[in-house]
Amino acid sequence: MTWSSDTKLTFVTGNANKLKEVKAILLDSEGHSLEIEPKDFDRKSLLPEIQGTTRDVAIAKCKAAAELVNGPCIVEDTALCFKAMNGLPGPYIKFFLKELGHEGLNKMLDGFSTREAWALCTFAFSPGPGAEPILFEGRTEGTIVPTRGPPVFGWDSIFQAENTGQTYAEMDPAEKNAISHRYRALNKLREYLMSEQII
Repeated sequence: MTWSSDTKLTFVTGNANKLKEVKAILLDSEGHSLEIEPKDFDRKSLLPEIQGTTRDVAIAKCKAAAELVNGPCIVEDTALCFKAMNGLPGPYIKFFLKELGHEGLNKMLDGFSTREAWALCTFAFSPGPGAEPILFEGRTEGTIVPTRGPPVFGWDSIFQAENTGQTYAEMDPAEKNAISHRYRALNKLREYLMSEQII
């Protein structure tokens, strides 16, 4: 793949909130920016839904997405991991949230000695079809708490991040983006793209 100034990087996602965060984080890069073009293949069932770690999922999705896009792309897989459950629900959190809701996720930890958790984000980048994806991971420690803040973006309202005393949902978007698992993974991706003179 030959990069040029008009090359667009496709972010394969159907989640408007994720897209908004990614654009905000990439634009806050000391004057460097990259044009992101969203593509939603999930609703058309064009990407594989495999079982495994966030790394396994991200690699499989990125390989398939690069073929569909026929060019450079990034995909993301996010996990919410409970310490008491050795990292579960992990990459299956979206299905647990859909079936149990925020209250149900809290009830899963009733009776355990800890409600500690961590948020894990894995970005996979491919320069194009046939290339092995490169992974970038970010992790934020936290605690599972009863819902606080607007419950509009996934499990943000039950994840109290690090030593902030706030859930992601209670934070100003810029405040969240400064410490989030997504920011930490995306910052590594951004540094790689800059080192390769892609941005």
